[in-house]
Amino acid sequence: MLILSQRTQLIIAAALVLLLIITRGHHFAGLHNLPSASTAVFLLAGIYLRPAWVFPALLTIAGGLDFAAVTWGGVSNFCVSPAYPLLIPAYAALWLAGRWYAKHYHFEWRTLLPLFAAMLVGAVVCELFSSGGFYFLSGQFTDTTLVEFGGRFATYFPFSLQSIVFYTALATVIHIIFTLLRGVSGQRGSVQS
Repeated sequence: MLILSQRTQLIIAAALVLLLIITRGHHFAGLHNLPSASTAVFLLAGIYLRPAWVFPALLTIAGGLDFAAVTWGGVSNFCVSPAYPLLIPAYAALWLAGRWYAKHYHFEWRTLLPLFAAMLVGAVVCELFSSGGFYFLSGQFTDTTLVEFGGRFATYFPFSLQSIVFYTALATVIHIIFTLLRGVSGQRGSVQS
């Protein structure tokens, strides 16, 4: 099981919020080449951050960024529709997948399989809620069918998956480096004692 100090969780939370802010739909960032990290932020928050209030806090930040972008930032409100509330269960799927993985975490190479499984299942459920909700409830599409949605899912899901895989892989590398460095510094302290 993954257990982190409050200080470490606070640092990770700040990094995740910053990542959400600078990549959220390119609303404010000048970093146009970075893909949105929203899905990865919710997965990683589920893995690393224990307090349950973090989930609604992240939802509030994401919603606030979208509101500010549409209201003051000149961003199109195309995606703000009756389907927008389905982002709550979409992001909850990722948060819960992260929580599940944190319970099964062990620092060894075999932990990558459950991480990949949690990420994939969370991403699929997230995409079904977010894209499916938008397709069926936004009013932007006429004569909606499951067959057409299946085609759209097959077309757009790989792009969503790329983003979450990129940020999760980056977080995994950072996690490994810090864990190994902490182990080395811990060994030095026990040798000097």
